[in-house]
Amino acid sequence: MRILIGMVIAAAAVLMSGCYTPGAVLFASAGGPKTYYSTEKMQKTLTLIDVRNGEVVFAVDVPAGKQLVIDFDEGEGDDPVERPDLLKYEIMEQGVTTGKLGSAMSVPNAACRRLEVSLHAGVQYAEAPPQRLLRTDELADRPDWWTPQGGPLPEDKTVEMYDD
Repeated sequence: MRILIGMVIAAAAVLMSGCYTPGAVLFASAGGPKTYYSTEKMQKTLTLIDVRNGEVVFAVDVPAGKQLVIDFDEGEGDDPVERPDLLKYEIMEQGVTTGKLGSAMSVPNAACRRLEVSLHAGVQYAEAPPQRLLRTDELADRPDWWTPQGGPLPEDKTVEMYDD
């Protein structure tokens, strides 16, 4: 029984280690991937700055309804002195917890970089998902009689509430 419990805990640790969530997970670590999401009322911009010279190395506006997942791999960069670490990142739909980080760039090491998160004022609406149902109040869905140009009214098709 102890072996089974140990295997379940080990499997959970393996599965949870690659999750992308904005809050802490069951086995969160300081070195794992980080998730930053934007909402319609709280849009975020992430800026990575080289503190040695003040250079902006990486900057991205996270669109409303999306999340940015970043992960730093130490010693994987292309320049062992100036930019020894590799930043892997991806903008995903908000709520996605697993996936491949498809973009990467070499960045300064942890002692030479600062990640700033800033918030934007105002409201930016998220794009509607393509699988959503059509709304009847959208301009393209309105009948001719509803538009400013006008058109013939529909025939009165009043139905009593309890008609069979």
